[in-house]
Amino acid sequence: KQDIAEGADLIMVKPAGHYLDIISHLNNQLLTPVLAYQVSGEYLMLKLAAEAGMADFNQLQFEALSAIKRAGAKAIFCYNAHHFAAFLNDF
Repeated sequence: KQDIAEGADLIMVKPAGHYLDIISHLNNQLLTPVLAYQVSGEYLMLKLAAEAGMADFNQLQFEALSAIKRAGAKAIFCYNAHHFAAFLNDF
């Protein structure tokens, strides 16, 4: 709340995937936009799972980013955004 009192235009939550409950809580409590950052470790976890043949990377990323959006993030910063935007365009 101190950041908001000092004039912050937004609140950034990272790592996003591990703090979905915090994103949701802040989104419900604040008028300030809540943004999320999928950090490199979260991205790497998905890439390694896909490379190990455990799942399709695009599907994993879709599920991860969808969860962040459902939690209430107004915007999501993530790795490989251009690739994912192309995937969504073809989806």
